[in-house]
Amino acid sequence: MKAPVRERREVSVRGIVQGVGFRPFVFALSKKHGLSGTVCNDAEGVRIEAEGAAGDLDRFLRALEADAPPLAVVEAIAWRPLAVLGEESFRIEESADGLRRHALVSPDVATCEECLAEIFDMHDRRHRYPFTNCTNCGPRFTITRSVPYDRATTTMAHFEMCADCQSEYDDPSDRRFHAQPNACPICGPKVRLLDKFGHEMRGKPEDPIEHAARMLRGRAIVAIKGLGGYHLACDPFDEKAVKILRSRKVRQDKPFALMARDVDQAREMCHVSPEEEKLLTSSARPVILLQRREDCGVADDVAPRQKTLGVMLAYTPLHHLLLGDAGVPLVMTSGNNADEPISYRDEESFDHLGGIADYFLIHDRPIHMRCDDSVVRIVRGETYPLRRSRGYAPAPLGVAESFGRHILACGGELKNTFCVAKEGHVFMSHHIGDLENYETLRSFREGIEHFCGLFDIQPEVVAYDLHPEYLSTKYARELEEEGMTAVGIQHHHAHIASCLADNERPGGERAIGVAFDGTGYGTDGAVWGGEFFEGSIEEGFERRGHIGYAPLPGGSAAIREPWRMAVSHLVGLYGEEEAVRLPLAVIRQAGERNVRLMARLVERNLNTPPTSSAGRLFDTAAALVGVQGSHRTTYEGQAAIELELAASGYVERGYPFHLRSEGEGWIAGTRGITAGVVEDLLSGREAEEISAKFHRTMAEVVAAGCERVREQDGTSIVALSGGTFQNMLLLAQVIKLLERKGFTVHRHRRVPTSDGGLALGQAMLANAMFEKREVAKC
Repeated sequence: MKAPVRERREVSVRGIVQGVGFRPFVFALSKKHGLSGTVCNDAEGVRIEAEGAAGDLDRFLRALEADAPPLAVVEAIAWRPLAVLGEESFRIEESADGLRRHALVSPDVATCEECLAEIFDMHDRRHRYPFTNCTNCGPRFTITRSVPYDRATTTMAHFEMCADCQSEYDDPSDRRFHAQPNACPICGPKVRLLDKFGHEMRGKPEDPIEHAARMLRGRAIVAIKGLGGYHLACDPFDEKAVKILRSRKVRQDKPFALMARDVDQAREMCHVSPEEEKLLTSSARPVILLQRREDCGVADDVAPRQKTLGVMLAYTPLHHLLLGDAGVPLVMTSGNNADEPISYRDEESFDHLGGIADYFLIHDRPIHMRCDDSVVRIVRGETYPLRRSRGYAPAPLGVAESFGRHILACGGELKNTFCVAKEGHVFMSHHIGDLENYETLRSFREGIEHFCGLFDIQPEVVAYDLHPEYLSTKYARELEEEGMTAVGIQHHHAHIASCLADNERPGGERAIGVAFDGTGYGTDGAVWGGEFFEGSIEEGFERRGHIGYAPLPGGSAAIREPWRMAVSHLVGLYGEEEAVRLPLAVIRQAGERNVRLMARLVERNLNTPPTSSAGRLFDTAAALVGVQGSHRTTYEGQAAIELELAASGYVERGYPFHLRSEGEGWIAGTRGITAGVVEDLLSGREAEEISAKFHRTMAEVVAAGCERVREQDGTSIVALSGGTFQNMLLLAQVIKLLERKGFTVHRHRRVPTSDGGLALGQAMLANAMFEKREVAKC
């Protein structure tokens, strides 16, 4: 029989294919199909030269995608013919540099079962080694300086492998083949336990992790260096320890996250559904908001008045060892001072956290890019992200449209993330935080520089929020002064575009957009936040209606002190003299002087911009009802969160409201809502019932508004976005009402509904604007 004709092909594989065991996979696959050639990492992903019979090559190409390693994401495979060389072996070569960089960097990956077994095997050479990893798990994004992803381009570069580790690294049949962070107790990073003055703790037990666990059970606060920065840990069952941590961190009410050893330990504290268990044990290991068990024993101050606990499972060997030694779950909250990003550099961490932590459990593997924990919850059986960061960033987001130019989108001010985009990829950043100080701005700038270098982005267009005082906006305008094209995107337009892009909807698809949040700079100079739009990403969005404007007395002060909004509504509804005499707790607590001061601010329009914000309407109801934080909040969104917690559940009817025409649009009047809440308060109804009715009312406002827009424009697709839709009681009722009325409802699935997802929408709209300009030129 005639031997089959041999061919040689150059194969380019793009996607997340570096640092995930793809080259060993290719090596094994070549053996299976009897091929010779080479494989290496390059600046675009993985490059293969394969030689063999045509049929074997075809089967090899199909298997590259179909049988790829679990952590790999194959986005594209292309090949071209080469001259046959007659090679007889297949080998793995060192990485090749390229003119362009298209390689995608993997997020950090939780410890795999094989590595975990080694850590707890007394006879294994990596027994209790806190930096055990392989090609299937371990640090990626947080240690990567540049691509291609090789040891020399990570923070492991200065750790020279011992003979045993090098042997594993060089063996294509070993799961540590080219595992860039590969290490062991002989040659790898080391852990130390220090006091807050930097002195090493010695004595029994000698193991610093075991020693730290004992300290934690003795009421100590320990700063722990993890993958993307420091955590602050304490015993969650020790009420006094939790109070000490709250006092030192100056964090009065905002919940702390917990870390559990495994799902069984998480179940001792919370109810865990099958969908939640799957997410808890995923390679991303996010913090998940779980329904709290009443008898779980966790100190009340871990999550004051909350019905949920934020729980994540251990995701590094160090965490597994610490949780095992402690014998209990641990509070594991971000290691930072109020309003600052998570600490990640050792020297700075002692300066920033020395007044909080008693001890520091540190190691000598540098963190290149700080990265806070992700936070999600399950809605209708699917992921609903509240913070997209560790475990997810910097994995690219696929969108329906392609980017014709490199775009940088700077996001907003609160919960900031930025993104860079090119071709078919959007690279959303890790969580930066609230851009309100130098430290966070520095983190923002460093992150942009790193992403641009990592993904070979040379921004041609920068998109920014219209608010002139946002630091992200000022950064974009600086770039504009340096010659870059800059485009301002209205805040709530970006929200709706973000939701549509998140759901991979085509740019020309028209939708009704409902954007409910706390603050957004409106095109009329007002503070928007209760908006109804119609339009598309390609054509832009038109405002069809909004919640009626109300005075915001004192501007941003009213956000921190929700009682101001309540008084503003009461004065507008009843007049100053009657409002002062109302037998309401909010009036008594504010005092006559302050009520009259608010009336003067409104009357004279002094620092009192008009607002249509749904968030501020929730604040109004919260202050009227008198929930915790309604006089002065201790964290962003607290009053609305406490109002949701107060609600008794679902009710069938809310307070009266009406949509009245104004100009070319309409307004959802709120006087009936405020009056209804006051009447119920005066008649002695409980806060639980009033809160439930208010939530129902807001859901009905959304449904009525969408029906009004559909009558005008004929659109039955709805996109929900904005921080107010983090309220689960509201979101569930809105979706239910809209679906009953025949609407198709899109909510966020991959990026947060809050301003943490804003940059995605900015990038999409900026790209659409320039695409239209290009078409117009033709």
